[in-house]
Amino acid sequence: MSIHEECGVFGVYSPKQENVASLVYYGLYALQHRGQEGCGIAVNDDGVFTCQKGLGLVSEVFGTEELCKFPKGTIAVGHARYGTTGGNNLSNCQPIEVNHLKGKLALAHNGNLSNALPLRKELELSGAIFHTTSDTETIAYVITRERIAAPSIESAVSRAMDRLDGAYSLVLMSSAKLIAVRDPYGFRPLCYGVMKDGTYVVASESCALSAVGARFERDILPGEIVAFSQNGVVSDTGHCGTKPKKLCIFEYIYFARPDSQIEGIGIHDARLKAGALLAKAHPVDADVVVGVPDSGLDAALGYARASGIPYGIGLIKNKYIGRTFISPGQESRVDKVRIKLSPVESEIRGKRVVLIDDSIVRGTTSGRIVQMLRDAGATEIHMRVSAPPFLHPCHYGTDIDSEEYLIACHHSVSEIAEMIGVDSLGYLPLEDLKNLTGNEHFCSACFSGAYPTDIPEDTRKDQFEQKLSLRKDK
Repeated sequence: MSIHEECGVFGVYSPKQENVASLVYYGLYALQHRGQEGCGIAVNDDGVFTCQKGLGLVSEVFGTEELCKFPKGTIAVGHARYGTTGGNNLSNCQPIEVNHLKGKLALAHNGNLSNALPLRKELELSGAIFHTTSDTETIAYVITRERIAAPSIESAVSRAMDRLDGAYSLVLMSSAKLIAVRDPYGFRPLCYGVMKDGTYVVASESCALSAVGARFERDILPGEIVAFSQNGVVSDTGHCGTKPKKLCIFEYIYFARPDSQIEGIGIHDARLKAGALLAKAHPVDADVVVGVPDSGLDAALGYARASGIPYGIGLIKNKYIGRTFISPGQESRVDKVRIKLSPVESEIRGKRVVLIDDSIVRGTTSGRIVQMLRDAGATEIHMRVSAPPFLHPCHYGTDIDSEEYLIACHHSVSEIAEMIGVDSLGYLPLEDLKNLTGNEHFCSACFSGAYPTDIPEDTRKDQFEQKLSLRKDK
């Protein structure tokens, strides 16, 4: 628990004027698990852009009154944010709008550039003025500069991709087109579907397509640019195959919703496999298997089925509390754990419990949950984690920016077990990750240290918010 992810993106292209803002609203609602710091919607009404953004959940930012302020339109993009570059403030909410010589664009981004800092410095030295501390604005500037000389927005995006490194899944709205873009590594998911009336929908996950009644068509390919316009659907695969495929494996373990599928693999099925693999790697005599809601539940079911130990609902989640990582700061995280989960004593008391969770980062949250189960009468607690230990920072959109805070970097498995108060502890073996997807085309650098790209010099989330004197020293 307590892993930070970055964003969910959503886009709509309709062949006729309609309430596209409403479609984006429901799409973002389905992607709320990917980001809860802020959100925004931009609508294109015959070249006139209307954009509203705010801090908080989709339902908090967009009530009936706010949604009614949007005009009908043919194109719209939306964004649900957890920022991995830049602080949590209104200026960093997306979509980001740019007005330039050849028109307008609105951009929403899921991912994290590994070369954001040198790109931004280069742009600033050439006269660019930044209004946010998000790497998304850097992407917008690069695309805009290329657009000045490029014959089309797709061509500008293609040229920009030659300069961008790292993770980026984008939805981009111009005056006439909706553009979907996925980086050549394919770090973050992106897919599109179509509705019965011919409206095209682009989303970070397939669950958001279902939410608006769209039929899943396919995933956007790594490196692909897909344009939706009056000319239909046009694909540019010029950047496809230029980099090794490296979808983030943690999408399957934690980030994505269980009812989504990514690149032909159901998230629910992958997590069931993780649980079964855990049961094989770390068997134990116990009376009940309990999952930590929500992302630990499927793995717990898989463990129970493979081990023959009964599955029990031993923890109840308060559905009105967001994921613990949403509030920054350790003190806030601990406070939320106290009201987020409650043990079911009838499932716990007097029993040997196998506790399944998706990860251990700092250990604070895990220790608190273990203590809850002890207080509820568990006689033994054997924790099993459906991911390998976190040993390295992530530079592609998962907010693990320092080994300093990773408990597995400083303690052995037995030491961690003692620190969080369990009788035994077992992680998913690193070599078993390929069994979740049936291939090895994924990024597991946070576990293995094998980074697909060059590692940036400055990995701090607030790298663009440092005092000028500190930035000059770099």
